[in-house]
Amino acid sequence: MGNRDLWRLISLLAGAALIGAPFGHAVDAVCIALLVYLAWLHRKLYQLLLWLRDSKNHEAPEPPGVFEELAVEIDYLRERHKKRKKKLANYLKQFQQATRALPDATVVLNEDGAVQWANAAAARYLGIRWPEDTNQRITNLIRMPRLQEFVQEHEQATTIEIPSPTEQNRFLSVLLAPYGKDQWLFVARDVTQLHRLSQIRSDFVANVSHELRTPTTVIKGFLETLLEQKHLAPANWGPALEQMSTHAERMKSLIEELLLLSRLEQEDHTTDIQPVLVSEMLSDIIKQARSLSGSRDHLFSLEAEPALRINGNRGELFSAFSNLVFNAVHYTPARGVIQLRWYQDAAGAHLEVQDNGVGIGEEHLERITERFYRVDQARTRAEGGTGLGLAIVKHVLLRHAARLEIKSTPGAGSTFRCDFPPEAIVAEGALEAPRLKREGSS
Repeated sequence: MGNRDLWRLISLLAGAALIGAPFGHAVDAVCIALLVYLAWLHRKLYQLLLWLRDSKNHEAPEPPGVFEELAVEIDYLRERHKKRKKKLANYLKQFQQATRALPDATVVLNEDGAVQWANAAAARYLGIRWPEDTNQRITNLIRMPRLQEFVQEHEQATTIEIPSPTEQNRFLSVLLAPYGKDQWLFVARDVTQLHRLSQIRSDFVANVSHELRTPTTVIKGFLETLLEQKHLAPANWGPALEQMSTHAERMKSLIEELLLLSRLEQEDHTTDIQPVLVSEMLSDIIKQARSLSGSRDHLFSLEAEPALRINGNRGELFSAFSNLVFNAVHYTPARGVIQLRWYQDAAGAHLEVQDNGVGIGEEHLERITERFYRVDQARTRAEGGTGLGLAIVKHVLLRHAARLEIKSTPGAGSTFRCDFPPEAIVAEGALEAPRLKREGSS
């Protein structure tokens, strides 16, 4: 209570006491004065409430003192709020103007994935119109299972590529990023040109590889015939013929892997799905790996759940798993150890290929699955590698909704792990009691 209000109350009570004293009712007069003061305070508070609710049609209480100070403070806070609101509105207007000018489709979503705002490009690329589609879930407006999963999981810092729902031959790269409080920014960029260039490159590689396959096979056949009859040729022809045969075999392997990779890149999902008994497949791969190891005499071990099956394309999975094992053979020194584990847990099914070979530097790990990427060019060529093995592994796993994890330390070895989701596991195998099958030999 301010000084003015205090003196007003003291004066009222003193006046009431002076008036009531001559009649012997000073206390009663003071009580009546207090009741009158309380009624007056109640009326002023009610006026203040009406003013707060509707300042246009009601005036603030005017008596000097605490009511006046309250009115001044409230006016100040209101003005500051108006300025802040106006500032925020200007920011929002500038943001909307900027996003309207962007060539990318931009949609603001709430935490439930419902549309709050969209620019003009969103109507052109996604068929989302604002404000007509406000509060509509984006997964209801764009019915694509892959997009629905992407939005529901709120995958940050990742992108997916989808066809445009408005144009059949347009492709979009979609990004989802947190925006404001409990909101998400959905951005779709037109990557049709990049998609076409990638398709042209894939078609070119596939066509060239296909055209080279026949002459390479013919050359290799003639070289094999010449090698079988090299005793009829001059002695100095022998090393040259063997070197030509080696390079012809390497060229044939390169062409076959290029054709396989081109086929894998054509579609995101595999076909000819069937239950695959991976433990049996790994045993076959190890037999081939021992043959590849030859005199280097690598030590192999296999630890697998024998009944664990996954749904997939057997040929593609064999290609991916064998590439991982053969890579381990190529980059592990003689008498090195190569360990394979096939197991399941709550996260799904996993294949682990671990070696104690040369290892890979951390700076190479991000690019190691790119086609033709080599950590050591000279070593890869000496070992007969094509630089396509891990690219094939990556694409096979993508087609099976799986992913590749790589851990490596230079000089200590590498671990490659293929992670398959729980839904890939065949139910019959998952219900059986897990028993470990162990193999070990040199």
